[in-house]
Amino acid sequence: MSFVAEFNSLPLAALVKKSLATSASTAREAAAKDKFSLADFAALISPAAAENLEALGQRAHTMTQQRFGKTIRLFAPLYLSNECVNNCSYCGFSRDNPILRVTLSIEEVLREAAELKAQGFRNVLLVAGEHPKFVSNNYLRDCIAALHADWPSVSLEVGPMETEEYLPLVAAGADGLVVYQETYDREVYAQMHTAGPKRNFDWRLETPERAYAAGFRRLGIAPLYGLADWRYEALSVAAHADHLLRHCWKAAVTISLPRLRPCAGEFEPLTHMSDRELAQLICAFRIMFPDVGIVLSTRETPKLRDGLIPLGITMMSAGARTEPGGYTGAGKEKIHHTERGIIKEIASGASEWAPQENRPTNATGQFNIGDERPAQEVAELIRKLGYEPVWKDWDAALTNEPAAAR
Repeated sequence: MSFVAEFNSLPLAALVKKSLATSASTAREAAAKDKFSLADFAALISPAAAENLEALGQRAHTMTQQRFGKTIRLFAPLYLSNECVNNCSYCGFSRDNPILRVTLSIEEVLREAAELKAQGFRNVLLVAGEHPKFVSNNYLRDCIAALHADWPSVSLEVGPMETEEYLPLVAAGADGLVVYQETYDREVYAQMHTAGPKRNFDWRLETPERAYAAGFRRLGIAPLYGLADWRYEALSVAAHADHLLRHCWKAAVTISLPRLRPCAGEFEPLTHMSDRELAQLICAFRIMFPDVGIVLSTRETPKLRDGLIPLGITMMSAGARTEPGGYTGAGKEKIHHTERGIIKEIASGASEWAPQENRPTNATGQFNIGDERPAQEVAELIRKLGYEPVWKDWDAALTNEPAAAR
């Protein structure tokens, strides 16, 4: 049974209501358990449990060190393209946003990767808007193959595909797939996604299972907190993670906790999750899932990120740029050439400049960064907190992968 069928039968609204009505004693009892149900998780994220956040944090901290030691895995996103065929109200890459579109060449991708490697990174996440040309002309496969010789771990955050489309990407060297459901609330999902293939809620929800069938060894899931009630989203993620751990048990599962940040289009979050609630949720996920990786992005501020590390974080992005060519300036070069072409067309009378409110801007990033510290500064902070930053924790050679595949 796919998760879609299971998801459709979940009493999520009732669980949210139960969470809000949880008593302090019930919350304490839930936190003391060794095995947890979804109802127990609802208690862990309740307002009553928030009153005992210090105890939750201590247990989450202990469990994290027992399972992962005092290590934090570092990675960087490498944006390949901001071209996209979807209209998503909250995203800077949304099709109708008036930004100049950039797709890096393979040579530019390699230059971006070389800059990240010089900073110390050995784990890279390739990110792109959803566009059919990335698959149809083997662009993604070629990017992965070009990077795989120098990068032990290559993960993807791209538009959902069929299992058959994932197979050549895995063969080229991709080992992880991250897919944000964005929101698990069907009504809000329909409101936020107004055009493009991303409108298909069920198709997106089944993506991790198709990726697992293709051979990915790491599966990452998350909503985008700020679209629907955060407890509803968290309960959905907990159910999703539990399903993947049971049915895709050969793969490692990671959970991200992204909160909405400003982007092109100036979309404002529809709901609010406080810093304290974010900390509580990290603790709840760790207590519920002792062996799941928990990922913290640069969307959050340096002070908050530093404070959240001991609560259960195992993976962090650092020194991130959210636009194509952001590490070397390749994206700005492409924009400059595009702008020159537009100006030339206007001068010749072949084109007219758009009204001010519809003009493309130089904003090619997906969202604004909260933590702009260089990667080495983040790594040094991790050391000061008593943890060890890990730049590399995987190599395809460890699985005796054939040389031809690498």
